[in-house]
Amino acid sequence: MSEKSKKQVKLDRAVARHGNIHAAGRSRSILGVLAKALVVILVSTVTVTTVSAIQLASELSRHQIEVPGLDGEDRVIPPIDGPINILLVGSDTRSGAGNSAFGDTGGNLADVIILLHISADRESAVGLSFPRDTMLPWPKCPSTTGGPGYLPQSLGQINATIANGGPGCTLLTVELLTGLDIPYLAMVDFNGVIELSNAVGGVEVCVAEDIEDEYTNTYLKKGMHNLQGVQALQFLRTRHGVGDGSDLGRISNQQVYLTSLVRKLKSKDILNNPVALYSLAQAAARNMTLSKTLSDPAALMGVANALKDIPMKKITFLQLPSVYGLPAPLQGRVLPDYEKAQVLFDMMKNDEPFVLGEVKNPGIGSEVAPTPTPSATSKPGKTPSKTPTPTPTPTVKPLPDWAQGTNAQTTTCSK
Repeated sequence: MSEKSKKQVKLDRAVARHGNIHAAGRSRSILGVLAKALVVILVSTVTVTTVSAIQLASELSRHQIEVPGLDGEDRVIPPIDGPINILLVGSDTRSGAGNSAFGDTGGNLADVIILLHISADRESAVGLSFPRDTMLPWPKCPSTTGGPGYLPQSLGQINATIANGGPGCTLLTVELLTGLDIPYLAMVDFNGVIELSNAVGGVEVCVAEDIEDEYTNTYLKKGMHNLQGVQALQFLRTRHGVGDGSDLGRISNQQVYLTSLVRKLKSKDILNNPVALYSLAQAAARNMTLSKTLSDPAALMGVANALKDIPMKKITFLQLPSVYGLPAPLQGRVLPDYEKAQVLFDMMKNDEPFVLGEVKNPGIGSEVAPTPTPSATSKPGKTPSKTPTPTPTPTVKPLPDWAQGTNAQTTTCSK
């Protein structure tokens, strides 16, 4: 098959699965990096002086979100010493962006939704991504303008919940699906990705196959690339250039960038540089709105402390198990695979560790980078020294084989 034919097959598959998704799919997914970046930005704030952290929290508190519970009651800030659940929402609202390259600014959708769970022992964390095209029941949601609110729906697209009561409605929808209490919410805007990528001096990504995407002007040759500013924005927007052209493939492609970002933020170049850390924290504060429960300085510092020492191999990124290839009128949308998803929800509810170990299924938009061949360490004729017996580690229940995702320790490549 010719290269042209291969590209046409990839495009045809994309249309079949997401044929009637609007232009939001081409321009709004960048918010995912902002949402997931909160995980590592909060880590950085704890290493800055307490005064600076409180100043940042004060800036964040200027745009608080009131998030009621499913019962309509006000939420109470829970103890920060147990397991932590935070919903990270990327809104496509780009008021004041001043950049036509970002696309139409008239929409208001929750195009990136990630549930972050931090274990009570602070030994592991997982970010579970919900595809923006997921169809599921909506709960009753309060109005953001003082009206009577919105009635529940038997089936609606999750990224439209933000228009039916703000990001708090998105959180209530995820609570209804998962059965979890999610007391914290963070919403991020469109501009932050450029600021964040510039603040760290770019992020190095691996590309396994040439990316040619005319929709986002993303053209990258096979190999390693340091992405910064608009180029990082284009990479994270691309959908037609990776995987099968779907939003599911784009999520795994974004994880290529995000895991590399985590590795860089945990490197000595960043952790030992207070100026860089504060610059990162400021970039986050300018582009983020928190729930009232999370904008409290004690809660913010508590979350930062909870994240800062988790090893990279135990920072896991997963996708919600989904069913696709749906008949009309749901073509191009996905449904949760409720049986598999419940396994993950129960693990969160029971505070079990999410540890992938060896990454085998990173997603259709990426692959695990080849492991370099180790060089010989012994001379010919000389008996190699005996390898010390490793200290046994506690047995950890592995994630099911169908779990799709990666961890921050593993290098993956876009494809």
